[in-house]
Amino acid sequence: MTLVVLAFYMFAISTLLGGLMTVISRNPVHSVLWLILAFLSAAGLFVLLGAEFVAMLLIIVYVGAVAVLFLFVVMMLDVDFAELKAEMARYMPLALLIGVVVLMQLGIAIGAWEVAETAEAARGAVTPEDVTNTAALGLLLYDKYFLLFQLSGLILLVAMIGAILLTLRHRKDIKRQNVLQQMWRDPAEAMENIDVKPGQGL
Repeated sequence: MTLVVLAFYMFAISTLLGGLMTVISRNPVHSVLWLILAFLSAAGLFVLLGAEFVAMLLIIVYVGAVAVLFLFVVMMLDVDFAELKAEMARYMPLALLIGVVVLMQLGIAIGAWEVAETAEAARGAVTPEDVTNTAALGLLLYDKYFLLFQLSGLILLVAMIGAILLTLRHRKDIKRQNVLQQMWRDPAEAMENIDVKPGQGL
């Protein structure tokens, strides 16, 4: 058994174990930590496949942003997980049915999967030997699919603005700061001189 094969089995077992423990862990903080382990193990598998850019992207985006955000949300918000689990139990039969259907579809897909004879040649044509994986991906995104790449970024920007507008609520019981009103105020009207006589209060 070579070192690459041993690393593959270690990363694969770690990915499966992390995904399983993410689902069955009772503590939500532990679930997020197991999820981070699954992401790191999947990044290791991508490195073994030669997709270094995707591996680093998985670590930076999912582990460095999404998983840490989940961890902060779970730790900072006072969420009643007992109530959530009680609600989840109502939909457990439907979830099990969907899970069985997904497993059957995966079994059919894996059973009918065959390696194409032209796969290696097609892969070599896309990624030449003298071009690294990251450089080939950059040339593909910023040359052939440049317009689609920019449009996808614009769609994400519009979606982010739309989500902010849909969730923004102006509460009337909160005193807010009006910068323009503070700038335009008249100093003569802002202060009032009162002649307080000795021995008397305001």
